[in-house]
Amino acid sequence: MFMETLTIGQLKTNFSDVIKSIKTGKEVIIAFGKKKEKIAVIIPYKKYVKSKKIKLGLLESKASYTVKDDFKISDEEFLTL
Repeated sequence: MFMETLTIGQLKTNFSDVIKSIKTGKEVIIAFGKKKEKIAVIIPYKKYVKSKKIKLGLLESKASYTVKDDFKISDEEFLTL
């Protein structure tokens, strides 16, 4: 899929048209500064919230897991596991 690259100025000038194209499923790259460094991608919300079912591989039909409501772990602890 071709992604259009726009500078901040182009985005501001054509904001309504950009939103319309995003609604049709197109993705837009946002560039910033003199070097036109790519800093962000605007994607349709449907693509953003698309959830994928995580398979357990070979044990898919033989194993399961449950996260208890009282399970607590900080973000830092989780990232160092």
